Amino acid sequence: MGTSKEEAQWVLRAQCGDREALESLLRSIQPSLQRYLRGVVGMFHADDVVQDVLVIIARKIAWLEEPMVIRAWAFRIASREAFRHLKKRRRQEHALGDVDLEGLPAPVDRPSADLLSELHTMDGISPASRAVLVLHFQEEMSLPEVAAILEIPLGTAKSRLAYGLAGIRKELAKRGDM
Repeated sequence: MGTSKEEAQWVLRAQCGDREALESLLRSIQPSLQRYLRGVVGMFHADDVVQDVLVIIARKIAWLEEPMVIRAWAFRIASREAFRHLKKRRRQEHALGDVDLEGLPAPVDRPSADLLSELHTMDGISPASRAVLVLHFQEEMSLPEVAAILEIPLGTAKSRLAYGLAGIRKELAKRGDM
């Protein structure tokens, strides 16, 4: 979903110190950020990360030069905070890092909405792949938009999408759904 004119107006008003406009803007983008972060960091941690993201947006809204990119900007902040949170958690849990597969073409098959909502519970999908899957399929962003938000090359976004879909297929095969 792109930025609406109303959201762009709220950005401008918030940049001028209108607290009501800022609150309206944050309420408007929070559900999308919540869905995205649930897919990346899991249900248990998503609320904390969303709150951190909204605080950062509120603090830095004055620096946003183009109001029509508020959603992309918010997702970029959310991505950074999600990965910062996961890195911190990984250090605490001494878990293994992300696997990156370069050069794979982007698959075209789309996972079901139920499957996307279960992403955070699937062991075979890395957080980086979950981020791409959620932004591309749930938030309906193009792969170039996903790559820009996550600040990764388009090829990496495609490979993470392919890796994530392969993980979903493996999970389905284990469950006997395929």
